[in-house]
Amino acid sequence: MRALIAAAVLATSGGDLVDATRLVPDAVLDIRYATADNFLGRRLYPVARCLLRRGVAERLARAAAHLRERGYRIRIFDCYRPLSVQRELWRARPQRGFVADPRTGSHHNRGAAVDLSLLDLAGHEVEMPTPYDAFDRRARASATRGISRAAIRNRAALRSAMEEAGFRANGAEWWHFDARDARRYPLLDEPLDGAGR
Repeated sequence: MRALIAAAVLATSGGDLVDATRLVPDAVLDIRYATADNFLGRRLYPVARCLLRRGVAERLARAAAHLRERGYRIRIFDCYRPLSVQRELWRARPQRGFVADPRTGSHHNRGAAVDLSLLDLAGHEVEMPTPYDAFDRRARASATRGISRAAIRNRAALRSAMEEAGFRANGAEWWHFDARDARRYPLLDEPLDGAGR
């Protein structure tokens, strides 16, 4: 019984968060909240890391392998996000559909969501519908108006690989994908520079 309680505490405290770049070493980290290049215009994370639940990171690795076969690498904007940061985002932009209400949390707060885009194998940007975190109708996962064919094709390649690997697309944001079982993980407020392995 004591071992079960210890395991539950470890899982609840973020003990199964892992550094996803260990499983996807060619991923390019562009963690926007570790810089001032985000919609708040200031740094929110002390480090640029992509932490995910172990099973979610393994799914991301499968998606990245599929995309690599199609001539792409992944560019990661956000992964696990502490709940305290979610509160800051909500205070700045309390707009459901773009920012999750911290009372219910985001799947990012569970370590079960990832925001990402694509690069070619040489590391150059490919065309996508909008920049990351665009509060724009073109950011919708199914938008076509005002979006080039190349951007639609690249977005479709990303979505297909992520869905095949066990993720669900967020309808409001082409870059946001949730693990299908995200709700089974608890919300976390572990600091990014102390959590994960």
